[in-house]
Amino acid sequence: MDAVRRSLLAASLITLLAGAGHAQTAPRIEDPWARPTVAGQAAGGGFLKITSASADRLVGASAPVSKTVELHTMQMDGDVMRMRQVPAIELPAGRSVELKPGGLHVMFIGLNQPLQEGASFPLTLRFEKAGEVTVDMKVTMKAAMPASMPASMPKH
Repeated sequence: MDAVRRSLLAASLITLLAGAGHAQTAPRIEDPWARPTVAGQAAGGGFLKITSASADRLVGASAPVSKTVELHTMQMDGDVMRMRQVPAIELPAGRSVELKPGGLHVMFIGLNQPLQEGASFPLTLRFEKAGEVTVDMKVTMKAAMPASMPASMPKH
């Protein structure tokens, strides 16, 4: 019976160690920030840089500052700026993906109150393989909107 137990224990240990080698490490998140908003503004934009050692997908996010958080893209279509929700953001292995003004970004929809310069709040990112990662979003006015953006377009 001891030989059987040792064999089972050894097999379990080998299985456990083999699985640990395939564990998904958390993506590295750099420079998370959100633009300040004004009273009455219902939505705000968030930006950051994600680097994942292995291929993964950002599939969602949540934050206590808004009712919902969506993944969005913004593109110029002639003279028209189009913003659309995307179901996921692909993260190629070993390459960085930047969520920035005028491109991919996070939208805070249904803000509970304005995002004030100098404040910060937690943003939880959900990855398909790596699970959840929470970062501290700093509210700051970092970058101007893209030069090609029409002046009448609301900034977020």
